[in-house]
Amino acid sequence: MKEIIKITVGLTMTCLIAAAIMGGVFIVTAKAKKHNEYVNFQENMLKLLGFDENKPAPEALQLCTVFRYLVHQDKKTSLGYMLPVQASDATDDITYQLVLVDIQGQFIAKYDLAILLAQATDEKDREKAITAVLTGNNNTIEYADQFIVAKNGDQRLAYLLPGKTPGFKTHINFMMAMDATYSIVGLQILEHQEDPGLGAEIEQEYFKNQFTGKDVERLKTLKVIKEPLPDEQLRFLERTKWINNEFSDDDLATLQKKYQPKDICAITGATISSVAVLNGVKNVATKFVYRVKVLENIISKQNISVAF
Repeated sequence: MKEIIKITVGLTMTCLIAAAIMGGVFIVTAKAKKHNEYVNFQENMLKLLGFDENKPAPEALQLCTVFRYLVHQDKKTSLGYMLPVQASDATDDITYQLVLVDIQGQFIAKYDLAILLAQATDEKDREKAITAVLTGNNNTIEYADQFIVAKNGDQRLAYLLPGKTPGFKTHINFMMAMDATYSIVGLQILEHQEDPGLGAEIEQEYFKNQFTGKDVERLKTLKVIKEPLPDEQLRFLERTKWINNEFSDDDLATLQKKYQPKDICAITGATISSVAVLNGVKNVATKFVYRVKVLENIISKQNISVAF
């Protein structure tokens, strides 16, 4: 009997120690994974803006994130935008305001939030700041999405839009950049599980760069076609393979004008993946443009001192 108890205690202790070790490893690896995802996210944002190790980002570059929430108050749902704004005091700090908008796009109210720009990267800190200013009973909030405004000094460079779309196997995560005219200036594929040699080709320049230059109106009618890329267009799209002085500025302008209006040529053997990316880009871009126009109108009428 004593032996059985001893063995039972020993096994229990072994299991507890193993569980503690596994839990510790999970916590450490989870933090490392989250950090790596954040670094990858930042690097892709800079790539979309045309910056890399050969062309470092300017010191004045600032990335201001706008967070969108669904706010449920007393059985009514509104949209809540967390806007980065200049602090009202003499400091150069950036804080946030919550702007509530009804489903029809009409302004409801705005609230100063007790959160700084650096703190807003933490989801729990954002939720705490938002719930602290909401009045009434039975308030709940639900994160919807976000976009990032990149600016260099007083110049607004681009809108950076993260997105997700169902792929051939699982979801495809991507990020796109649009300029002030709502034309696409770049597309990056962040994560996917498409088949190597087939759907995985969505990462390649010859596919992604077909979207560059297309504005939101062209996106509405854009489709995927099962036609091979002309050799001239393929060379134009694969920009990292260019040799010095291969194309003059006039050449690039001519080629851009020639191929920009065209539809998207599907990846050979991976039409589903090609269509998935197009649908994701369309969905994110069209919804963003509608929402940001509504938001810009409210910002102007309410004299909100946004940081972007």
